[in-house]
Amino acid sequence: MRKVLYIFGLLTDADVEWIARNGRRRILRDREILIREGRQVESIIFLLRGELRISAQAAGDIARIGVGEIVGEMSFVDSAPPAATVTATGECLALFIDKETVARKIDADPAFGCRFYRALAIFLADRLRGTGRRVDYGSANEPGGLGSVAVVKDELDLAILDTVSQAGERFDRMIKTLADEP
Repeated sequence: MRKVLYIFGLLTDADVEWIARNGRRRILRDREILIREGRQVESIIFLLRGELRISAQAAGDIARIGVGEIVGEMSFVDSAPPAATVTATGECLALFIDKETVARKIDADPAFGCRFYRALAIFLADRLRGTGRRVDYGSANEPGGLGSVAVVKDELDLAILDTVSQAGERFDRMIKTLADEP
């Protein structure tokens, strides 16, 4: 759920409502592949219910992610093909929003684009720091290294801490809005 808190914490209510209105809900079957390693991704995907497995040919299973997580955002940012495969674990519900639709919204609404890209940048920076910690990046004596007090596992960025509650409410409203649709 952490990823949606980063994204929705920096977006406005109107932005989240736009995402809900312009996305396409889909029920995913067990073992259905949403993103295939090396193949272009057409959508940014918000997981509304269930669990996804992330794997890569070279590394095997990498992670399992749950409700509120978002996948496909990295390929949106840099247009490179994904470095991992994302597969449904059991039945899931997801919201797919076409990358071209998001790109048109950004072109038409630069303020939305600024908020959207800032949210992605903050999340991706946090992910990179987490990856660095997992691969033992930095020494205990370096500022920001593993021995540093500055590195705390799962610490939320203070810049968005105040928006976490609001982000959770926005995500809940989006799920309710989508549940009310036919």
